[in-house]
Amino acid sequence: MTTIASISELLTLSNCQFRVYDLGRKIDKLSKETFNKVELNQLPYPTPFQGHAHLAITFWQKQSPQPFLWFVKLPLDERGLLNQGARNHFVAIIAEALGADLSVDPTEKQEELLKSNPYIFTPSQYKLAMLNSLISFDLKSPPSQHYQSFQRYLTDKNWQQWQTIGVQGITDFVARIGDKEHDELIANSLADLPFEVLSPLCGALENKTLSLCIIESLLHLLSKTPSDNLDKQQMLLRSLASSTEHTLVDNYFLNLLNKEQLDTDLLICISGRCWTTLNNDKRIMLFLEHLAAKQDFELFTAIFKDLVAIPTIRPILFQCMRSTERSETLSVAIGQLFTAQG
Repeated sequence: MTTIASISELLTLSNCQFRVYDLGRKIDKLSKETFNKVELNQLPYPTPFQGHAHLAITFWQKQSPQPFLWFVKLPLDERGLLNQGARNHFVAIIAEALGADLSVDPTEKQEELLKSNPYIFTPSQYKLAMLNSLISFDLKSPPSQHYQSFQRYLTDKNWQQWQTIGVQGITDFVARIGDKEHDELIANSLADLPFEVLSPLCGALENKTLSLCIIESLLHLLSKTPSDNLDKQQMLLRSLASSTEHTLVDNYFLNLLNKEQLDTDLLICISGRCWTTLNNDKRIMLFLEHLAAKQDFELFTAIFKDLVAIPTIRPILFQCMRSTERSETLSVAIGQLFTAQG
């Protein structure tokens, strides 16, 4: 068999249609153009997580609408470029196991080869549910049977009768954000939802660009949440992760960063989920000052390493490290970074 140079080529040679999703920090679709450039090392991976690219690849044959799913975790170098050897090894294992037709039902031997693939990972159930909903929506397939149950729950307002709601119903509902009546139903319900429903709902909302009515409702709920209720604050902040470019959300995060103190858990939430709000040197500097004020070197190092791996954040972060306007506390924290590396 001819040597196959990339995952894209493997799928194309198998006559498969395919889509690629990032599954690291949150779920985001990667265009084929971006994915191809990442594979060719023409672009760093846009959203690295723990030094890896976490990919969900769904593919299907034209004559068969049934999609298949791979969850692939590939290492990145310090510049965020894909480790070519690992990618080639993954492709070789798949090609050896399945040959030219990736959509065949594998034999027992092939199944063993696939299961031994070291680059396969298992996402959390919440991410898997949301991914299934997004794929279903993107492929114009109907939602699961749980969709109607969640819609009835929001419409009937029996807030404590949540035990029969399926997470898949919540994610199916969120995947279809964009319809005015649909979005208003979510927005008008947020303040009344019990924790057991609000938590998975916010986890799903973080993967979608939200409409104005939902953003306004979330920000209002945040303003009413006591400062000591960190679990709820984090949930609500996460839900805004894909909407940080909206003016209202942007202003909220700027005001948040301008506060005198921020809890450690909120700083972790901002860097891990809402990093796109740290989009200029002023924001990064405010964030780093909060982080340095904790005087926790391990925390500072871990978050710094996480942020510096993100291609859009890296140059801004380096610029702030050279700034003469940083506090003595931040200067000490940055100095310790270099000392530790030396």
